[in-house]
Amino acid sequence: MKRIFFFLLLLALTLLIACNATPATVEITRVVTEQIEVPVEVTRIVTETTTVEVPVEVTRLVEVVVAPTEEPIVEATAVPPTPTPQNATYTVQSGDNMSFIAAKTGVPAAEILAANNLTSASFLNVGQELIIPGWNGEIVAIIPQPANPEATAAPTETETAELVPVGPNLLPNPSFEEDWYFFQGVSEWQIPNGWLMAVDEGPNNLADGSGGTFLRPEIRVVPSSDIPSSERALFIFDGQKTIKAFKGGAPTNFAIFTDVTLPPGQYRLTINFFPDIVAEYDGGNKIWATHPLSSEARIIVNDGGTGWVAPQPGTRATLTYDFTVEAESQVRVGGAFRSRLVNNNNGWFLDAWFLQALGEP
Repeated sequence: MKRIFFFLLLLALTLLIACNATPATVEITRVVTEQIEVPVEVTRIVTETTTVEVPVEVTRLVEVVVAPTEEPIVEATAVPPTPTPQNATYTVQSGDNMSFIAAKTGVPAAEILAANNLTSASFLNVGQELIIPGWNGEIVAIIPQPANPEATAAPTETETAELVPVGPNLLPNPSFEEDWYFFQGVSEWQIPNGWLMAVDEGPNNLADGSGGTFLRPEIRVVPSSDIPSSERALFIFDGQKTIKAFKGGAPTNFAIFTDVTLPPGQYRLTINFFPDIVAEYDGGNKIWATHPLSSEARIIVNDGGTGWVAPQPGTRATLTYDFTVEAESQVRVGGAFRSRLVNNNNGWFLDAWFLQALGEP
């Protein structure tokens, strides 16, 4: 009972104290969640097809039929055509060479040589009769002659035989034994002192050729010591040096020439050379080209000289040409060489050239 009394008393005191205390201020933060309408701008993506008119120039193809021009009708005559002979003969004249005869008759020089059992190195005599295969006897080309009619009078065979080279060799450095220089500064071109050169680097349009482009040859002045001993007798005609021009695997076309001042008179130009035209090599052996136009050479005298001849590859060859100088003048003389076909080696050795006056012995 006493315990209850004391508990109630303690409770009463506590309530009294609480009622007399100062009230406290309490800050309460209210968190309110609410929905707010926010205006949102929406972009609508619309796929739209737009047609754009672009002006286009159109070329209209029109097939045009052209009526051929009427040719005048020519009545055929009743005279039957003259039959063309299968062969005819040509009489060699003064100043002729095989190229001239081929030009006059329209028959290739190779066919004329074959029909007469000749080679390009064969000599022709005035008055000699040649069989021209397939020729009808008509001259198709006139070979121009010097303007002075007195000088063009054809000498007899006896008179021609009496004219022989006399006096010194009129060419500068004729056997190419002197020094050389780089022509136009090109290191591929060693040219003997006193001489010039020309090279064709254009298209090879020759019939029976390999086509493509003529490529420049390499040209050297070589001493005998640089030539195999077995070939020195073939390549060197005089002295101890020779000109070597060569190009492998391509056609080539070039000329070596010089300008000399000559008084009036008759002259003979002689050039010696060796066509080193190799189709292929069999070990250390050369197999010479066999095509009849594998090697071609000609003599140059101003704008004329001989026509092209076809010397046999692998054989020494010599060309001569007689000409007349009417008045003292500078004359360009030399030789041109070409290989129209692609060979393993299109090479040439040039040596011992002569220019002498012609006169009685």
